[in-house]
Amino acid sequence: MEIGNFFKLLKKYRLILIFIPLITGIATFFWVKRLPDNYVSHGQLATGIVDASRHLLDKDATANIQEQQILSEFSNLMAIMKLKKMVNQVSYSLIIHDLKNPATPFSKPSKTLAEMHPYERDAALKIFQYKFDHLEALLLYNKQESALNDLLRSMKYDDASLRKDLLIFRDDESDFISVSYDSDNPQLSATVVNVLCTQFINYYTSTVKKNESNAVAFLSDLLTQKRNALSDKTAQLQAYKIDNGILNLDEQSKAIFSQILAYNDKKQEAEKDIASYEGAIKTINGKFDPKEREYVESTTSKYNQIITATQDELHTIQNKYIRSNYDPKYKPALDSVQRSLASEINQSSDQYISDPRIHKDDLIKQKLTLEVSRDLAKYSIQSINAELAILNSKFNRLVPFDAKVKTYDFDIDIASKEYLDVLNKYNETNLKSNFSIKLIQVEIAAPEAPQPSKKMLLIVLSVIAMFVVCLFVLFLMFYLDNTIKDPSELVNKTQLPLLGYLNRIPGTNLDLRKLWDVENRDKMQQFKELMRSVRFEIDQELRGEKIIAVTSMGAHEGKTLFATSLAYSYSMINKKVLLIDGNFDRPDLTNAIRPTLFLEDYFKNNPLYGIDITGGTATVLGNRGEDVTLLEIADEAYIKNRFNDLRSKFDVIIIDTAPLTSLNKSKEWLLFANKTIAVFEANKDLSNAQKQHLPYLKGLGDKFAGWVLNKSSNNKKGK
Repeated sequence: MEIGNFFKLLKKYRLILIFIPLITGIATFFWVKRLPDNYVSHGQLATGIVDASRHLLDKDATANIQEQQILSEFSNLMAIMKLKKMVNQVSYSLIIHDLKNPATPFSKPSKTLAEMHPYERDAALKIFQYKFDHLEALLLYNKQESALNDLLRSMKYDDASLRKDLLIFRDDESDFISVSYDSDNPQLSATVVNVLCTQFINYYTSTVKKNESNAVAFLSDLLTQKRNALSDKTAQLQAYKIDNGILNLDEQSKAIFSQILAYNDKKQEAEKDIASYEGAIKTINGKFDPKEREYVESTTSKYNQIITATQDELHTIQNKYIRSNYDPKYKPALDSVQRSLASEINQSSDQYISDPRIHKDDLIKQKLTLEVSRDLAKYSIQSINAELAILNSKFNRLVPFDAKVKTYDFDIDIASKEYLDVLNKYNETNLKSNFSIKLIQVEIAAPEAPQPSKKMLLIVLSVIAMFVVCLFVLFLMFYLDNTIKDPSELVNKTQLPLLGYLNRIPGTNLDLRKLWDVENRDKMQQFKELMRSVRFEIDQELRGEKIIAVTSMGAHEGKTLFATSLAYSYSMINKKVLLIDGNFDRPDLTNAIRPTLFLEDYFKNNPLYGIDITGGTATVLGNRGEDVTLLEIADEAYIKNRFNDLRSKFDVIIIDTAPLTSLNKSKEWLLFANKTIAVFEANKDLSNAQKQHLPYLKGLGDKFAGWVLNKSSNNKKGK
């Protein structure tokens, strides 16, 4: 397919491309002429979602709001506005107005409304008013309310009808939600927008307030519970401390622990002193033999008893001094006893002045002093151990108290945190409930002027659309058209050579006897020129041969006209032409020319004489149209002889055979032809049945001269 053929198709159907869109435009004009004007009313709501001036108290809370969250909030608001219950409020408002004001309704009363009786209108008004006040939907299973729903549909006040022309959207990235409605009544458009905005604001405000009140009440009750729990835990701790005499466990435990550490230090120091005293006494004892020890003991026994008594008194005072946690009042008595003990020891030492072993007096004195110090250290350890036992018992008694008090403190800490969390949440919620965002209708919808008319645009669009549809239909016709229009298409589809093409001759009924008369000269001029071109190509193929068989792949393809025209064309160049009508099934040539000689007679050895149909050199050999074939008239050898006789008498012999669909009736003639020419009618498809004959034509080889495309609309001349 070539684009040029498509433009030829457009040229052929140019009137359709002109008149059908034109008729469509005229019809659209009369249709849109009756359309009413459109009135659009517009209103705006301020949400406060992204308005910083309305978030002064919760600025920190709204500082990190994400864009996705903002989009979700706007989507939720617009979804609520589109709810059926919201649109139902608008429906009720419109029908209530029409029922109350029958003289000035928003829309022309429907048949259902016009046929209602006054009492039915009053009952309907009462129900609609109740539904409007209580924000309820009509119950379709209720017969009466179902009829009222049908009334809304008849007036096109139902939610489905209203949603068609209702537009709700956010203005770019602003804080506003726009609501617009388009109708044929300006009052209706304004009412729909204002009622929807008002009812939405009331519904949303009441819902938010109810939720906030429920949240505040819940948090208030929870706060009371947490406060009571905290008070109970605190009271339990106080009662426990009073019952167990606990003032401050931390301070008490620290004081006792510090005393324990001090006594442990003193105990360690006393144990060290005892060890050192024992070592020193052992060393001194080693320096005295038994005899010397007996002498000393006999002379000093009296003084030793006095010293022992003084030592006992010293131990008693020292124990009191330690038990009193080193009370200063015992210090003077302790010092006095120690001085007395030292004096008695000195008196005991004076008894050895006259002894010859006076050099050992110092050792004895030191030993006695060390023994006294050792004994003092031993007695001090006993007192320290007793005090440590008392302190440890006190400390151990504080451990369960501390664990219990810590348990109470932990419970109080948890209760206090819970109380503070609930208190903060309560204060925050209470603050938000007092300063929550309130929806405001910042722009009230008002009746507007009619919208610019789109009638002319609709007319133009209808014309363009119909023109495009016509183009599309013609393109489909062109794309799906497999008919052969050009000689090149015939060659491509059959892969066989082409001799040329002939144009379609104007007229319906062609008379072969008058076709070449003078009155048909103008309409035959192009045909003659194309015929001359085909004749030239045939001469090139004949190369001295004379017998030409003309056939076709189907009936009514112009085969007989071509054979006759070819004979006429050869006669014009002074050739002796014999035209044989070899189509026994449809002897059209014989019926048109009415010759006196028939091939049945000739091939049965009857004498030949010529009949001049044009006054020139062409002779016609007809047939009687009987149910017979060529080889049934005579055998093949005899027919060849008869054709040899014809070759000697004529320059060109043209055989108009039957179509190939007649099988052997056509092929028997082709046995005796030097060249075969096939005629194909243009603007016809090559059917599957015809494709079966292509192998036969290809099998003819050089005997097949080529195609002649007949009835073509191609304006080119020549092959």
